[in-house]
Amino acid sequence: MTEQQKPSDIATLNQQLDSLDKQADQAKAETLKLIEKRDKLNEQFRQLRMETRELKAERDTINEKVHALKSQRDESRTTIHEVIEEIKAAREKIAELKKKTPKRSHTDLKKELDDIEWRIQTTSLDLTEEKKLIENVKQLETQLSAYRKIEKQAKRISDLQQGLKTLDETGDKLHTELSALAQKSQETHQKMLAKIDEAKKIKTEADSLHQTYLQARENAKQLNEERRKLAEQKRKLQESQNQLYESQRRQDDAARKTVEQALKEKLESEAREKLQRGEKLSWDEFQLLAEDDESETQD
Repeated sequence: MTEQQKPSDIATLNQQLDSLDKQADQAKAETLKLIEKRDKLNEQFRQLRMETRELKAERDTINEKVHALKSQRDESRTTIHEVIEEIKAAREKIAELKKKTPKRSHTDLKKELDDIEWRIQTTSLDLTEEKKLIENVKQLETQLSAYRKIEKQAKRISDLQQGLKTLDETGDKLHTELSALAQKSQETHQKMLAKIDEAKKIKTEADSLHQTYLQARENAKQLNEERRKLAEQKRKLQESQNQLYESQRRQDDAARKTVEQALKEKLESEAREKLQRGEKLSWDEFQLLAEDDESETQD
């Protein structure tokens, strides 16, 4: 490589290094943007995961309430069925009792019984009449017992029907609450699924950005390695150039000294010839001869 080529090569290397520096700066800026965007997406992903866990916990709590209400509803339905069966049994018993009731009405029998009891209590009766009336009371009591049993069953049916009404109201309330909770559970579940889908998309985008970041980092690494090689090449060229300049300087110094020495010797020779001819010397010529004589004396 010639002396003229080296500066040109170094200039070319400087241009290449400047270009690599610009590419490296651009790559660094792009890498920082990728990192920032990736980190934001990862933060969004973490936030969505937290919201998903909260929605899942809320949904599970609602489902537990739904399960408890369904158990209550099932128990209520079982109780309602049992009450209906009891009412049915009571009605059947009333039907059987009605078959055994006398032809006279309950009102007539009760009136006759009251009249007899009043007569016994308020009238003086002989023993025969009293025994006869007491026997009539027993017969009337026996006849009225079927009506009393019917009244008892009717009262039981009324109580059961009142309880059934309460159970129906409770069942309606449970159904309304269950419907509302089931709807809320479904809505919460849909929100959770939407969060999961959004989180998956963000995670995919974040992973893609991370891969792009890794590639950008690898490209930056390659640029740095290429720059290092060019810098090393430039350093060697500069060293070679410096060595060439130093060698040239030494050659120039030697040549200059040779020329100066030859000129000095020529001037000394001319000065001595003038001195031998008896001619007057200039101050420079005199000084030159004096330095020469001094140099010979020291030798």
